[in-house]
Amino acid sequence: MVKETDITIWPSSINNTEEIKKQAAKRLKLKQNEISVQVIRKSIDSRKKPVYKLRVKVYVNEPEQPLFSPVNFSKCKNDKKVIVVGSGPAGLFGALRLIEQGIKPVVLERGKDVQDRRKDLKKINIDQIVNTESNYCFGEGGAGTYSDGKLYTRSTKRGDVKRILNLLVQHGADPAILVEAHPHIGSNNLPNIIKSIRETILENGGEFHFNSKVTDLIIDNKTIKGVVVNDSEEYTADAVLLATGHSARDIFYLLDKHKVKLEAKDFAMGVRIEHPQELIDTIQYHQSERHKNLPAAEYSLACQVSERGVYSFCMCPGGILVPATTGKEELVLNGMSVSKRNSPYANAGLVVSVTEKDWHKKYGKHGVFAGLEYQKALERRAYKAGGETQVAPAQRVTDFVKGKISSTLPDTSYKPGIVSAPVHNILTQNISKRLTRALQVFNSKMKGYYTEEAKMIAPETRTSSPIRIPRDRKSLMHVEIKGLFPAGEGAGYAGGIISAAIDGENCAKSIGEILV
Repeated sequence: MVKETDITIWPSSINNTEEIKKQAAKRLKLKQNEISVQVIRKSIDSRKKPVYKLRVKVYVNEPEQPLFSPVNFSKCKNDKKVIVVGSGPAGLFGALRLIEQGIKPVVLERGKDVQDRRKDLKKINIDQIVNTESNYCFGEGGAGTYSDGKLYTRSTKRGDVKRILNLLVQHGADPAILVEAHPHIGSNNLPNIIKSIRETILENGGEFHFNSKVTDLIIDNKTIKGVVVNDSEEYTADAVLLATGHSARDIFYLLDKHKVKLEAKDFAMGVRIEHPQELIDTIQYHQSERHKNLPAAEYSLACQVSERGVYSFCMCPGGILVPATTGKEELVLNGMSVSKRNSPYANAGLVVSVTEKDWHKKYGKHGVFAGLEYQKALERRAYKAGGETQVAPAQRVTDFVKGKISSTLPDTSYKPGIVSAPVHNILTQNISKRLTRALQVFNSKMKGYYTEEAKMIAPETRTSSPIRIPRDRKSLMHVEIKGLFPAGEGAGYAGGIISAAIDGENCAKSIGEILV
């Protein structure tokens, strides 16, 4: 017999298997010596004193069933071939699904493999030298590889989240991600997992090509036949899975050059806000000191200000800030955490929804690229304000609200450094005013959030793509170009590792239904 129940455990006992069994037995009125207990869901309830909420499966006189179920891959055939442009989560998981269907994926990645990427990340952090093809956004694994690895998603209706988590565990992730309400891998662990996925693709007949930037498309009679790489080498295939990420702007321009239909879409921009992690712990856990069995506290905030959403994004407890710049004369910030989340800082994007109303007057002449130009303009202003380096303009939260430059700044996790600047003026007024009002609202929800110990560091601009590549809802193929399957964040259909992976899988499945 197997039963499920919910129990509450104090942090001091979360690693005590006998206490968990005792609570489950008491809850179900069973004898402890007759049962085994398997935790299938774990979350933290910190509305009062923090406690762990566990969903457990109780086995009565029978063996436990494993939570992890690996996928069996076998060599794909060579008669059907699909080009996968980009090796972020949409591209990688799309390639895995293609192999399952017997279709050969040919993965083209403009950047370097995960090991070689490290050298370029060091250059941008220490020497402030930006490699436009290898950085925090471009390279094997995509943007998520070296910027946190958070796996929490609300996209449960789009596909099988458990399947994605299982595949990550199969390739080296901690099985705990199958249980935790907000699973997290960490940027120190993700590279090896990404490498393992690549090896699975290669072992089962797929191809992988690094330093292979798509510079042209081969389109004939509204059908994509293949791509051109590095201005010289042609690759042809039965379909193209386009999974290039939200920062591959050149792909948008290339599509437009071939008169491939694009659409402008709303997105969000703002700042990264950084607090001492100890302060966030105190606010969220209602205790002066965090228990050793509790993780660094996180938060999620949202409100409406003047008919626009203002919200926290990509919150990184115990995290650091990194330069996510991909081009020359621009500045972009992102956040990340290693698996232990043991940095003394907490950071999050604090962003405002932006729409055509914000950019049409000044940038409307750029047509479908108007929102993209609006995004680029903010990144250029921040770059200039930081001294035309990767040093970022910053302002104490209290000074941001008062509209004055900070005379001093708190320490930061951002390695290139920060400089005191009028962030309230670097941002557009529609963003600054809404952030100012939202900070007051958020402080009412988290007393102490509004503090001079926190700082606004600009800019956070790459929350999602400002452009969507439209596709048919049923087939997931582009609405006009046969054989072209736009996927993931860059296509405008995902936001985060899990949702992008699901979208890549869904596109690959659609390709299989057509080709097999």
